Order: sequence, then C-alpha cells, then structure tokens
Amino acid sequence: MAEKPYTSEGAARNRKWLWVSLAALAAVGVALGVGLGVGLNVNKKGADKGSASAGGEPSGDVASTEPPANPSTPVTNTPNPVRGGTGGNGSVVTTDLNATFTYLNEFGGTWAYDPTNPFNVSGQAQSWTPPLTEEWVWGKDIARGVNLGGWLVTEPFIVPALYEKYNNATPKAVDEYTLSQAMGANLAKEMEEHYNTFITEKDFADIAAAGLNWVRIPIGYWAIGTQGDEPYLEKVSWAYFTKAISWGRKYGIRILLDLHSLPGSQNGWNHSGRSGTINWMRGAMGLANAQRSLEYLRSFTQYISQPGVKEVVPMLGLVNEVLYGDVGKDAMGSFYFESIEMIRGITGSGKGNGPLVAFHDGFQGPANWDGFLTGADRLVMDQHPYLAFGGVNQNPWPQQTQQACGWGGGVNDTAASWGVIIGGEWSLATNDCGMWLNGVDVTGQYATTYGSCTQFEDWRTWDATFKQNLLNHAMGSMDALQNFFFWTWRIGDSTVRGYAASPMWHYQLGLEQGWLPKDPRVAGGFCKRNGYCPGCAEFAGTYPASATGGASQAIVAAESASYSNMAQAIVSPAWIVGSQSLLPTLTQTGTPITLAVPAESAKWLSGWTNPNDKVGAWVQVAGCPYPGAYDGNDASAMPSALCGADGVGAAQAPAAVPVPTATPTPTAPVAPAPTTDSLPADPAAAPTTAPVVPAARR
Repeated sequence: MAEKPYTSEGAARNRKWLWVSLAALAAVGVALGVGLGVGLNVNKKGADKGSASAGGEPSGDVASTEPPANPSTPVTNTPNPVRGGTGGNGSVVTTDLNATFTYLNEFGGTWAYDPTNPFNVSGQAQSWTPPLTEEWVWGKDIARGVNLGGWLVTEPFIVPALYEKYNNATPKAVDEYTLSQAMGANLAKEMEEHYNTFITEKDFADIAAAGLNWVRIPIGYWAIGTQGDEPYLEKVSWAYFTKAISWGRKYGIRILLDLHSLPGSQNGWNHSGRSGTINWMRGAMGLANAQRSLEYLRSFTQYISQPGVKEVVPMLGLVNEVLYGDVGKDAMGSFYFESIEMIRGITGSGKGNGPLVAFHDGFQGPANWDGFLTGADRLVMDQHPYLAFGGVNQNPWPQQTQQACGWGGGVNDTAASWGVIIGGEWSLATNDCGMWLNGVDVTGQYATTYGSCTQFEDWRTWDATFKQNLLNHAMGSMDALQNFFFWTWRIGDSTVRGYAASPMWHYQLGLEQGWLPKDPRVAGGFCKRNGYCPGCAEFAGTYPASATGGASQAIVAAESASYSNMAQAIVSPAWIVGSQSLLPTLTQTGTPITLAVPAESAKWLSGWTNPNDKVGAWVQVAGCPYPGAYDGNDASAMPSALCGADGVGAAQAPAAVPVPTATPTPTAPVAPAPTTDSLPADPAAAPTTAPVVPAARR
C-alpha cells in the first residue's frame, strides 16, 4: 500500500471521503513517585520516558454525598521547569519534567508553548490540521484519533504488568476496584507511578507525528471523588488529565474527554471500574448513581468550557458503552437527555459554547438511534464497531476488510440525516484473542474452540503477508468510519510473556511494525479503490445545522417528552416496575466543588466557567440510609417506604450505611502539577448490521 499522503487532501484539508452505497444515497434523498507523592496533598487511600516512537517516519472536586475521610487542603507547588518556544521537525523539545527529545514530524507539524501567555499559542499537529487557535470545521476537517486507554482508567489487557503483580493477591486484581484493594497501602505510590510513566508528553508529540490529530481520554468518576468504602485513588488522575490538556495545546492535539467509569457500573465490565453487576440506571441504586454521574459531568463541563481549555477539549463523552440489553434504550436516552439539558444550561447553545456532547449507541448501530433528540445542539453519536466479539471468526482477510468497509453506508446515512458520528473505538482484532482481553485469566471463545491464540498474540512471528492483511483491514476501517479513534495507543508488555500480547489493539506497535499506515490519509477512498465498495459515493460534508452549532434549535417536543423522566425509565430488573417512586434518590442541596486548576494556570483559570450556575449539587439526604453504589441489584435492596422530609428525597433503604454529616464547602483549589481469496463481486452488499455486544471489553 502506498504510504504517501493522499494527494486530494495534500495542503488543503477539505477532502472528506465519506461514501454510501448508491441505494443508500437514494433513500436518504485525550518521577511522579516522590514528586507527586509529596506535592499533591489530596485525599488518598493509603522522568519522562521515551516511548516506542514513530522515529523519523511521518510518522476542586464535586460535592460528595459523604464527606471525605481526610479533607484535602489545597497546596500550590512550584511549577516544573518548562521551557517555552516553538519548533518543527528536528527541533529539540524540553518537557514538563525538564527532559529533552528531538521533535520528529514530517507532516509540517509544529509545537509551541509560552508559559507567560499559554492560551494564545498552539502547536499544529500537521499542516492540514487547524491549530487550536483556529476553528475545527466538521465536514471539512477529519478527526483521525487514538484512545489513551489504560492510562487514567486501567484495564488488565492494556496494562497487564500492573495486574500480574496482584494475580495471586486477596482480593485477586481483576478490575481497578480490586486492584486498588490489593495494592492497599501502596495504592498511591503505584498508581501515581503508572500515571506518570504510561503516557507522557512525548506520546503527544509521537501521536502528531503519526498523522493523528485527536485523542480520546477515558476517565473514571474517582478523578473527582469517591464515597464510602470505594477503594479507588481519588482525585489524582484529574491532575494528569490537566497535564494532557497542556500537552494537547503544545502539540495541537484535540481531546475528547470520555466519562468511562460511572458509579455503580454501567455495563459490569472491568473498564467500568468494577466488573460484575450493573447498578447505573438499573436496580435500586440506579437513579442515585445516575444523579451522582450528572454531578460529575457538571464539574467536567464547567472546567472544559473555560476559555483556554475549550479549544483543547471540544468534546465530552457522557458514558461509555452502556449495556443496552440490561439498561434499555429509554433509560439510556433519559440520562442522555438530562445530561444534555444540564450541559447546555451551563454553556448555552451554538458554536463555541461549550463542548460537543457524545453519546454511545449501546452497540446497537446508528440506525437504532435515528431521530434521537432531533434538534439537540451539537450532539454526536459514538459507535464502537468491533469484530472481535461476534463469535468465533475464521473469515478470510478480504472478507474481514469488506465487512469493515460496509460500515460506511450507515455512517453516511446518519451523518446526512442526523449529525456528526464518530467511531470512538475500533481495533484490528477479528477475534477475541489477546492476553486478558476477556478478563483476567479468562479464556476466550477462539482459544476455547481452537486451542490457542498464539498466532494472533505473538506479533514477533508475523510475516509480511499477515502484516499487509492487517494494514488493508486498518485502511478499510479508517475509510469507513471517517472520524475515528483507534483503541488504543499503547498496550503494555506482560511481565510473564515479555511482550505486548494484544498487538491488534496496539497502534504504536502497529505503526512501527508496518501494519498501520504511516500516514492515515492514504485510507481515504481505500474501499472504493480496491473493489470493496464499487458503488461508493462521497458525502458533501454538510450536517444538519444544529449538529455543528450553526443554528440554535430546541429538541423536538416529542423527543423531550419521551425522555424527560429518568426514574420512570428505570425498568430493570423487573421487580422495579411499578415501584420507581421508591427508588433511593439524591437531593440538590449540596454545594458544588470546583475541579482543581494546575498551578501554572491559576492566573487564568478558576475551574468554573459559569458563575450563574448556582443550583445545589446532588447529595444524599441527611439521615437517610442508602445501599452501597454497587449493591442495588437484589430485590432486597429496594426500600418499602420513603425517607426524608415530606416523603421526598431518598427512599428508606433496608440496611444502614454511613451518611454525610455535612456538605463540603466549595473551594477553588489549585492542583499541583504532577511531576510527574478473491473479493466478492459486490462488496457493497456486505451486511451492515451492528456488531454483537462484547462479552468483556472490546
């Protein structure tokens, strides 16, 4: 495959390869160790590395419903030495840790940093990508992105070394909840070391050098705070997200902040924080956990909507991969609706007013959400079309690539009739091979059926033909999804195997080894050029006006009415139906706490963009007991009577748990900077049905 830039997009960035089948067209008519351990004085329980790179190839807190055990005291650290300046390919960069590296970017990218005036400068990821000081135009500019999975929300298959150490511990580490418990007194030290080393400033430079211009950064709710006995290391990951904002600005990389792990778990998978049952918009604690989630989204929105930040973080993901079959569309849609109403109440509507808001399709495919909240301001549909989890897949590579190319028709239909749609996650995996991909020590369907996954896990044995098949598959996927975020940038090495054993999920490795393109623009038009989609056509790039902020439109009344009652939308498990009025709920009487601001930005940022947002924070009703956040899936957890003044507020829970005695006082703390075969005759006829919901992660 040619690895030169796709010429029609060369110096300009106005070429968007969006295609649909002709029939469809007609129908549509982003050393901690001691340094942060000492300097970051927040509640806790208990040198910039050079990543494998593309080298010279083109390469404050939200109000808790319980007071924290050890209230934080804002501390201002002396900022780390960061040298200002700007440069292009071959220039020397000094990082926030005072380390240096040579900036390699053959796509005309530049870096820029001015510590005295940080918000008026911006790097440029590539010559065809607008710097952050210029407007991003959907339908003209193309988001080619990668996820930073496993960083601020850990996953066993992404960072196996973290989990291998505690594979025989009590409890056995299978998710971040149990990992945190197993780490015990070492939690802060070990998690901070992970945050400091897994993703660094140089990764952002390397991502730009790879021709990518966006990152999607998963974050857990514990970045803001925890409650009760939730064991996560709270607040520290937020400090690292603010680092990512600084790095994004310096290298011209835009960020999609994705709330990946929600209270109670939205899918029961390990990347929700705790594997097992679902207690978000489901079960006795479903409503309370959703209200708590709204409060976290509120604080994120207030922070990223600030001038100087909103240019770097122009998109917010509401909730990652809700398990549709267990939660239901009405419950999901009600939460989405409430979130959007809350967010636009803070930011206002129209271009430039706060972030675009992304919602996940629950693995049902875009068509399932046709017409959803029509008229909503800058709402984005997020799909994760994985091939890895649809059963044992032995199809030949051309068929795999054909299937990926088949995604494009649905993407275009949605883009033309509804609005912006992104492929927020995808990978090259066509089966569920990959060390711990299905969970710690869990054997997947492929290995169970065929006995081994070695040929898919040990990339060191792959020959040129295998790599070329992967490259073709990557190109077809990129072309079809158009605005995409590969999952994920890096897979860590296993300490047992000595290599990264989920290589089809490892962008950085694929870039180095040749099964991902050095210049992702070459993917434009790949499916049509190579016969996978002979009837493909291009999309003009014009979305409905409300989708891009070109016009402020209200959500159509019928849609608003359909999704305006979160409590009544909770209908799972079946014993809830008819008893929604007894669901434990929170009350908006608390005081919001602003997310912390990095010391070097305190002169310009407050953490709270709209001072008129004075509604109380969602907190527990004083004197009313609640089940634990993860403990509402049994009918015995459902109360039989209301609790609270005039029978309004929390429902009476069957067992007492700790409750808050006081509402936290609002502060605007300053966060210390972390120290850290042949092809089918008509490939366009390939099925375009939605992928099967994954069994574990992806």
